[in-house]
Amino acid sequence: MIEQYVWDLQEVDETQVGVVGGKGAHLGGLSRIEGIRVPAGFCVTTDAFRRIMAEAPSIDDRLDQLSRLNPDDREAIRTLSAQIRRTIEGVAIPGDVAAAVTRALARLGEQPAYAVRSSATAEDLPTASFAGQQDTYLNVVGPAAILQHVSRCWASLFTERAVTYRQRNGIDHRTVHMAVVVQQMVLPHAAGVLFTADPVTGNRKVATVDAGFGLGEALVSGLVNPDVFTVRHGEVVAKAIAAKQRAVHALPAGGTQEVAIDAQRQEQPALTDAQVVRLVQLGRRIEARFGRPQDIEWCLVDDDFRIVQSRPITTLFPVPETGDQEDHVYVSVGHGQMMTDPMKPLGYSMWQLTAMVPMHEAGGRLFVDVTRRLASPASRAGLLDVLGRGDPLIRDALETVLDRDDFVPSLPDPGPGGPPAGGASAPSEPDPAIVPELIERSQVSIAALERDIRTKTGPALFDFLLEAFEEHKRVLSDPLSMQAIMAGMEATWWLNDKLQEWLGEKNAADTLTLSAPGNVTSEMGLALLDVADVIRPQSEVVAFLQGVEDEGFLDELPKLAGGTEARDAIEAYLDRYGMRCVGEIDITRPRWRERPTTLVPVILDNVRNFEPGAAERRFEQGRQKAQQKEQDVLSRLRALPDGDRKADEAKRMIDRVRTFIGYREYPKYGIVSRYFIYKQALLEEAERLVRAGVLPEKEDVFYLTFQELHDVVRSNQVDDQLIQQRKDAFRSYHSLTPPRVLTSDGEAVTGAYRRDDVPAGALIGLPVSAGTIEGRARVILDMAEADLEAGDILVTPFTDPSWSPLFVGIAGLVTEVGGLMTHGAVIAREYGLPAVVGVEQATRLIRDGQRIRVHGTDGYVEILRGAAGGDPVGFRDDGAHLP
Repeated sequence: MIEQYVWDLQEVDETQVGVVGGKGAHLGGLSRIEGIRVPAGFCVTTDAFRRIMAEAPSIDDRLDQLSRLNPDDREAIRTLSAQIRRTIEGVAIPGDVAAAVTRALARLGEQPAYAVRSSATAEDLPTASFAGQQDTYLNVVGPAAILQHVSRCWASLFTERAVTYRQRNGIDHRTVHMAVVVQQMVLPHAAGVLFTADPVTGNRKVATVDAGFGLGEALVSGLVNPDVFTVRHGEVVAKAIAAKQRAVHALPAGGTQEVAIDAQRQEQPALTDAQVVRLVQLGRRIEARFGRPQDIEWCLVDDDFRIVQSRPITTLFPVPETGDQEDHVYVSVGHGQMMTDPMKPLGYSMWQLTAMVPMHEAGGRLFVDVTRRLASPASRAGLLDVLGRGDPLIRDALETVLDRDDFVPSLPDPGPGGPPAGGASAPSEPDPAIVPELIERSQVSIAALERDIRTKTGPALFDFLLEAFEEHKRVLSDPLSMQAIMAGMEATWWLNDKLQEWLGEKNAADTLTLSAPGNVTSEMGLALLDVADVIRPQSEVVAFLQGVEDEGFLDELPKLAGGTEARDAIEAYLDRYGMRCVGEIDITRPRWRERPTTLVPVILDNVRNFEPGAAERRFEQGRQKAQQKEQDVLSRLRALPDGDRKADEAKRMIDRVRTFIGYREYPKYGIVSRYFIYKQALLEEAERLVRAGVLPEKEDVFYLTFQELHDVVRSNQVDDQLIQQRKDAFRSYHSLTPPRVLTSDGEAVTGAYRRDDVPAGALIGLPVSAGTIEGRARVILDMAEADLEAGDILVTPFTDPSWSPLFVGIAGLVTEVGGLMTHGAVIAREYGLPAVVGVEQATRLIRDGQRIRVHGTDGYVEILRGAAGGDPVGFRDDGAHLP
C-alpha cells in the first residue's frame, strides 16, 4: 500500500491524469515515445494530496467560504487562499508518504539536485491548459528540501491566480487535486519553448522555436528576449536573434541565480539551424503521439535535447476534418449569419441538413469550402465580388491566400453551361406581385408543417423531418424568392454607385430605404413599442415587470389591474415573433416563447424612453424622409446633362428597392418559424427519453447531432460519456475566436481594410447606414441585460434579427461582425441609424460609457477620450435631434 503514493514516470501515461495530474501524465506519455528523452523522475500521486487534505479538517470550511466568493473579490480570495496554503504547508507529511518519496529518490541514485513540479488534475488538458497556475521549484537539493517543496506544490493549488481561474471557469475547488513531479535536474546549455503550430496564425505546418542560454526560467519570467526561429517543411525559413544579456543558472547548494552573459556571446544564436530542425522533428513525433499541436518545453544538454514538458496549445482554432491531404480554404458561415458563438451539435447538424451548400463543422462553428470556386478565374471573380460587398475583410483574407501562388490550384473555367459568376441575377423588371405571393406560399408551407408534424413520434418523426428538410430547402431555393432578394439588393447597389457617380453623394440608398414596407424584422421592433403603449398606463404592471425573474410571469399578470391587457399584448407579440431569439440559427438556443423574460428589459426601456404612438410616428417620419430624399435626388438629377434619362432610371430603381428590400428579411423569418416547430417536436421526443430513463435531462439531446439523436430514439440507448465530452468541448469553444477565413493548414487569415482616409486612432469598419452620431457607447454582450437610454449607441459583437427591438431605442450601431446586407445593417438603414459594422474587437477597444462618434457614411468610429458617461444628446449630420 505504501507504494501507491509514488509512481515512477515510466509507469504512467496520459490516461492517468486523475492519479498523477496533467503534467505527470504527459511526461509519462512523453517518456514512452521512441527517440524522446525525458529526465528521470517519479510522481507523488493525488492519493498523497488527499491524505494531507484529510489531516487538516479546517480546510473544508475554508473551501466552503471560497466557493461562495465573487471571482472579482480579489482581497477576500487573496486572504482566504493564503490561509489555506499556510494550513497545507503546516501539515506534517505522514511517515509512510515521506518514506515512499525517500525510497524513490534512492532508486534514482546519487543525483544531487531535482526539479519539484506541481501537476494538477485540471492542467495541460486538451480544452484548458491552466498554464502557470501552480508552482515549480528548480535545483532542489537533499531529501528534506524535496519533501518541503512537495508540500509547497500541494499548497500552490490554492495560489490566488489558480483559485480565481477556477472561480471564473465554474470549476469546483474540491474536484481538482494535486500530484507532484520530482525529476532529475538537467543543467542545459540552452533551453526554451517549441510550438508545433504557429501560435499566432494557427498554421499547423509552421513551427516556432524560442531559445535562450541557460535554464528556461529566463524566458518564462521575461528576463530576456528569446531567439525566435520559424520552421516550415523541415527548413528554417525565418529567424530573429536577440541580444541575450542574462541567463538563469543552477547553484551548487540549491536554487538558481541570474548571471550576466559575456558580451561576445550575447548575440550568438542559442541553437544552430540544424539543432532547430532536429528539435522540430522531435516535436512532430510528440504531436503525433498526443494527436494535436503541442507547446513543448525543452533543454539542450551536450547537443542532446531533453523534453521537460508538453501541453496542448488550447488557443488554436480547430480545422474541419476532410479525410484528404488536399489544400482547402474555408469561409465562416457565422460571420454571414451574424452568429459567431459556438453552436451545440444538434444546432449545427440541423443547419447543415437544411442549408443550400455543404458545410463543415470546426470548434462548434460552420464553414463553407470555397476552394473550387476560388480555383476557377470566372467563379473566383463572382465569389470575391459577392463576399466583398458583404464583408471586405473576407474578400481581403481570400485575396491574401490567393496571393500565395502555391495554395489554391488553378482550374479551367466551366463551359457555357457552368454557373454564372455572381449567382442568380435579377430580371430587368421583376413583378412586384411576387412578394405577397412568396409570403403566402411560405405561410401555407409552414402551416402544413405544423399540422402534419403533430401526429409523428419516435423514428417516424425523424423520417418525417428528413422529408420536411427537403421542403425547407425547396422553399429557400425558390427562384422567385432569389429574384425578389436580388432585386432589392442590386437596386441598392445601383443607387449607391450611380448617385455617387452622378451627384457625388455616398450611400444615398440608406435614406431612400427608410421605413420600406413589408420588412418583418423592422416591424418586430416597432411592434414591441405598441406592446409598451398597452403597459405604460398600468403602474402595477410596470412595477411587477421590474421584479420579474420567473418565466411563468405571464400567468401572474391577470391578477393585477390592467394585467390581462398586458398579458394579451405580450402573448400576441409572442404568437408572431416568439420563435426568435439571439443566435437563432442554432435550434438549441432558447426562443422568446420559451424564455419571455428576455423581452421584459426591452419593454421596460420602451415604456421609459418613448411616448404613446411612437411606432406609428417613427415609421411615418422615416417614410416622409425617404420621400423627401427621393424628390431631392430626382430634381438634382434632372438638372444634369441627360438628366431626364438619369432621373427616370433612378426613379425606377427607387421604386424597385422600396418594393423588394423589405422581403430581404422574410426568408430568415420563415426558416426560424420552421426551426421552432422542429424544436418543439424534438423536445417532446427528449421528454419521452427522460421518462424512459434513457437521458437524465431533456436538453442533453442538444449535445447529439440530428443523426445521433435519431439512433438514440431507435435504440433507446445513449453514450453518456459522449454527451459529457461534447459538453466539455462546447464550453471550451467559447474561448476561441472563429476566423473569417480558415485554411486546411489551420491558418486563421485576418483581412484588413487597407484604407488611409480615416483619422489616426479611429476604429475602421464597413459603412452600412449613413449619418454621423455622437453619444454614449453601451457595450452589450447579452440582449437580456440591455439598459438603454435615448441617444445611446449600441456596441456589440453581432446582431441578428432578434436585436431589432433594441434598435428603436438607440441612436447608432457598432458591431464587430457584419456586412452591407446582413440583418443589423438592413434594420439600421430602415430606422435611419448611423451604423458601422465589421469593427474588429470593438467591444474590447470601446469601453462601456465612453463617448464615441460613429461615422456611418465613411465607415469609422472615433473614441472621444475623457468624455465617458453623462446623458448624451445625439445629433445627426443633418442637424436633426434624435428622439
